[in-house]
Amino acid sequence: MSDSKGDATTVTQLLIAWSDGRGDALERLAPIIYKDLQQLALGYMRREPAGHSLQATALVHEAYIRLVDQQRVRWRNRAHFFAIAAGMMRRILVDHARARRAEKRGGGVASLTLVEEDRAAADPKVDVLALHESLERLATFAPRQGQIVELKYFGGLTIDEVAEVVGISAATVAREWTVAKAWLRADLSSR
Repeated sequence: MSDSKGDATTVTQLLIAWSDGRGDALERLAPIIYKDLQQLALGYMRREPAGHSLQATALVHEAYIRLVDQQRVRWRNRAHFFAIAAGMMRRILVDHARARRAEKRGGGVASLTLVEEDRAAADPKVDVLALHESLERLATFAPRQGQIVELKYFGGLTIDEVAEVVGISAATVAREWTVAKAWLRADLSSR
């Protein structure tokens, strides 16, 4: 995602204006955020198996449509927006995987790795539905850890951006991220 502080400030200002009902803000915002949404979707799709029937562009468009339909969200900043976008993309992929599973009676399940990019080859893959179910279980007893996983892993946010969204220190995010990954790995391996 864009690292420019000016871009982040502009995006935040436009999101707030859009929340305030200014339609022109969305028109100005769309081309700015499209590139970052595309990068987010490409990150998701890199974790999917080759030949996945859903393309990154379709994932961006579906997420964008759902984001534009958000009437009750009061956008706080760029990180908040991309956290919601990441959650929507995750749900789209989960829905897609469920439909494929139903269609093929258990076959063709999409997979994701539960690791950071530099260690992806060393760890096992898990299917998107199993990961979703494990994350839901984690969130029942550790909601903040579930939120951190969603923002960090699925949203691609940095530790500092997650800290900003959640309202805690970066050190706490890093600790909780480590604990949540360990719990998810153990839960997924016990299945």
